[in-house]
Amino acid sequence: MKAKRQKHSGAFKAKVAIEAIQERESLSELSRKYGIHPNMISRWKKEFLDRASELFNKSGHDKKEDADLEKLYAKIGQLEMEREFLKKLEETGSIAERLGMINRKEPFALIRGLVVNCFQFVI
Repeated sequence: MKAKRQKHSGAFKAKVAIEAIQERESLSELSRKYGIHPNMISRWKKEFLDRASELFNKSGHDKKEDADLEKLYAKIGQLEMEREFLKKLEETGSIAERLGMINRKEPFALIRGLVVNCFQFVI
């Protein structure tokens, strides 16, 4: 029966790679100690050494990511405000309901109704 594939955490891989770099024990001893094939330990060691310089590089992507986050937060705020506005507009009723509220006997009621209708079309 085929053995189940092992998944190791990054911390474990780093620990094994550091021990391999220190060379206090041979790869075969480390493989027996941790139950991992020597080729895998060599691969982790090589990857660790290749990517070690990335820790000390100062990259400008952090500023770019911050700017992108600010844009996204601004867009989220704008969309939330638009949603709240549209929700309030929906709660006020349809145009027919608004026109039904107009008292046609009152002289300024018709003007107020037109203003309300124009306001909705402007939006």
